[in-house]
Amino acid sequence: MLSICKSFGAKYNPSNPALQLPQMTSSLALSKECMSSLNTVQATFSNALSARGGVFKPFKALVTRIGNAVKASGVSKQTQEQVTAIVRKLQGRRATPKLSEEEKQAAQAAGQEVVEISSAQTSIDNLLENFDKLIKLLASIPEYAPNETELTVSSLTAHYADMFAKNQAVIDAEQPLNSLRITRNELLYNENTGIVNVANAAKLYTKSVFGATSPQYKQ
Repeated sequence: MLSICKSFGAKYNPSNPALQLPQMTSSLALSKECMSSLNTVQATFSNALSARGGVFKPFKALVTRIGNAVKASGVSKQTQEQVTAIVRKLQGRRATPKLSEEEKQAAQAAGQEVVEISSAQTSIDNLLENFDKLIKLLASIPEYAPNETELTVSSLTAHYADMFAKNQAVIDAEQPLNSLRITRNELLYNENTGIVNVANAAKLYTKSVFGATSPQYKQ
C-alpha cells in the first residue's frame, strides 16, 4: 500500500499527519520490529511450556508409585491416610464420589441441602505446594526408605526443584510475551494511529482524491 501511495507522487498529500508517507513508513517499521520480537519471545515461551510439560506429564504416575511405596513400607494406617490425602489432591481425585443427578434430586426432594466442594487442586501452583508437602511428610516417616532411586526423598526433592524451575521459566517467558502483545495491538489497532485504521483512512483519502471508479483507488 505504501508503494502504491508513493507512486501517486505529489497528488498524495493528506493533511492528516498519520496518513503522511514518513509517518506511515515509520509505523510500518515499528510494527515489523515488534512482530519480529514477538515471534522470538513466542518461541522462547513455547520452548518453556514444552520443557515444563516434560516434567509434569508423568507426574501422576510418579505420585501413584509413591503412594504404593508408602503402603508397602509398613507405616501406620494413620500415616497412610495422611499420604493418601495428599496423593489424592495431586491426582485431582475426590475422597468421596460426586452425587449423581438422581441422588441430588432425591436429597433435595427430602429437604436436604446439597453442597459439594471441589477437591481438585490440579493448578500448577497447587501441585507444587502439595508435592512439597508430600516430600516433607515422607521425610518425616522413618519407614519410608525405598530402594528405587527415583522414589527416595532426595530424588523427589530434586524433581520438585526441577518442576519449580521449569514452571518459573514459563512465568518469566510469559511476561515479555504479554507486553509485546499489548504493544503489537497498539501498533496495529489503535483507533487513530494503528496501521489497520491508518490504511483504511489512506484508502478513503485516495478515494476522495481520485474518485471511486479511478484506477488509482482500485489499486
